Amino acid sequence: MKTVQHDLVVLGGGPAGYVAAIRAAQLGIDTACIDENPRFGGTCLRVGCIPSKALLESSHLYEEANHGLSEHGVQINGVELHLDKLMARKEKIVDTLTGGINMLFKKRGVTPYQGRGRFRDVNTIQVDGEEPLLIEAKRILICAGSHPAKLGSVEEDNDRIGNSTTALSFPDVPERLVVIGGGYIGLELGSVWNRLGSEVIVLEAMDRILPGIDNEIASIAHRTFKRQGLDFRTNTFVDSAKRNGEKCVVAIKDGDPIECDRVLLSTGRTPATDDLGLESIGLETDTRGFIAVDNQFETAVENVYATGDCIGGAMLAHKAMEEGIVCVERMAGIQSHINYDVIPAIVYTHPEIATVGTTEEQLKEAGVQYNKGVSPFGANGRARTLGEHEGRVKILADQETDRVLGVHIIGARAGDLIAEAAAAMEFGASSEDIARTCHAHPTLAEAVHEAAMDVDKRAIHTA
Repeated sequence: MKTVQHDLVVLGGGPAGYVAAIRAAQLGIDTACIDENPRFGGTCLRVGCIPSKALLESSHLYEEANHGLSEHGVQINGVELHLDKLMARKEKIVDTLTGGINMLFKKRGVTPYQGRGRFRDVNTIQVDGEEPLLIEAKRILICAGSHPAKLGSVEEDNDRIGNSTTALSFPDVPERLVVIGGGYIGLELGSVWNRLGSEVIVLEAMDRILPGIDNEIASIAHRTFKRQGLDFRTNTFVDSAKRNGEKCVVAIKDGDPIECDRVLLSTGRTPATDDLGLESIGLETDTRGFIAVDNQFETAVENVYATGDCIGGAMLAHKAMEEGIVCVERMAGIQSHINYDVIPAIVYTHPEIATVGTTEEQLKEAGVQYNKGVSPFGANGRARTLGEHEGRVKILADQETDRVLGVHIIGARAGDLIAEAAAAMEFGASSEDIARTCHAHPTLAEAVHEAAMDVDKRAIHTA
C-alpha cells in the first residue's frame, strides 16, 4: 500500500475541515484533507445549509407569486410549480460551491484525498478509496461532523420516512407531511413543503417550538407559522412511525395515529465519530459520541486534535469554521481566540429568526439584572415598503454596565441584521454605543438602532 507524508492531515472535508485545511496551508503547513464523499463541503454544503436555503428561497418566491404580489399591484394568473426545475437549481448551486472548494484547495496547495479515513496509529490514517493508501502526519485534526439523530421507534427507509437529507429531494409534493421535531431544521423544511402545497403537521415533545430560542421570539414565531398553515402539536410524544404501503402511520402517545404521505424525522444531530478507528489510538468519546478537547483543541492523545460538531457545543457551520481556523492558527503559534458567548444562530424561515448571546430566560435564571429594548418591524419604514412588517428586534443589556448581553430578532433579513449585534458584542459594546451609531435611513438596520435606544426608554419611532 502506498504511503505519503504531510505535516497535517484533516480528517473530514466539512466546514470545520476544509476551512482548517485552507488556513493551515496559508500558514505554510503541508496539509492534506480527507473526505469519503465525492464532493467536499460536508453536510452543510452538500445536504444541509446550502440546499435547504435554495429550497427555502424558491418556495418563498412560489408563495409570493401565488399570494404576495397582488398587494403590490402585480396580478399573476396560472402559476405552475415545476418541482424538477426547482430541484435542478438547488443541485446547480451545490455543484458550484462544492467545486469551488476543489479550486481553493488547488490554489492554496491543500492535497485532497477521497475515501474513508481511519486511524491506524497516532501518526497514520488509512484511506480506503479507489486507491487505498496510508497517510503519515505529525498532527491529525478530526473534523468528522455530525449526522441526523435517529429514533429507534421511527423506521426510516430514506423514502417515505427519512431525515433532513431525504426531505431535500422528495420526488413530488406530499399531500400530508408529518415533521417530528419542532427545531430549526424541521421548521425550515416544513416551511418549504408547506409553501409548495403540503399539509404539514409538526409534532414536538416539548411545550414549545424552537427550544433554545428566546421564548418571546419563539412564541411570535409559533403564531406566525401557524397563520402560514403549519399545524403545531406540542407536548406530543411519538411512539412509532412506520410505512404502510405508499402511506405512513405515526403513532402518538395518548392520541390518535396520524396517516400521512411522508415523515421527516428532525430531532437533532449526533456526532459522526463512529468508525474512525479511534480505539486504535486509545481515544475515547463520551456516551453521546463527542470528543473532549482542551483549549488548544487537542484531544487526550498528543498531536491529535478535533473541532466542529464532533466536539459538541452549538452544531453550526460558522462555529465549526471558526474553531478550525483557531485550531490551526494556535498550532502555528498565533494566539487567536473564539468567543463562544457570541455565536449567532439563524432560522431561515419567513420571517427569519436570528439570535446571539443570552436569552431573557437565561438571564432570569442566572439572576442577572437587565434592561430591555424592543423595536417592532411595523414601525420601520423600510420594512413597510418591503411588505415585511411582522416581527421585532429585542436587545438585552446589563442593568449596571449597559453592556449588550443578547440580541434576538424575528423579521425580514434577521440573519443579516444579527451581524451588527454580534460585532458589537464581540467588542463589548453597550446599547448606548449602538444607539449613538448613525444608521442609514430607510433601512431595516434602523430597527436595531431603535431597539438600542429603547433600552434607555428613548425610542423615537415607537410608542
